[in-house]
Amino acid sequence: AIILHIVEKEDWERAERAGQYRPASLEKDGFIHCSTTDQVLNVANARFRGCEGLVLLCIDSTRVASSLRWENVEGGTILFPHVYASLRPDSVVAAVAFEPTQSGQFTLPKAVADLCRTAG
Repeated sequence: AIILHIVEKEDWERAERAGQYRPASLEKDGFIHCSTTDQVLNVANARFRGCEGLVLLCIDSTRVASSLRWENVEGGTILFPHVYASLRPDSVVAAVAFEPTQSGQFTLPKAVADLCRTAG
């Protein structure tokens, strides 16, 4: 299955060159915040509304299985995928441009929907 992570394009490009992705959340919270396709738009519209220059990382969950936990750290009942390690670029099967509409809202890019559907 594919899990998703929102990141600034420049940060992802820097991580690819470095051979690992270690966002601030990994240091601060101990994990990388991820979402499913059903969750990502709520996250994007709540936390990134109007932000430009983003990409949506499509992560193969089997490549991060040993460091992946499904949990809700804010006390809710909806479980989110969290990766408790840095990401290697080869665990990311696609990095898709993720730009808001003119209203600042996000929609799921067709390429991401198609990839997630075929990956099961």
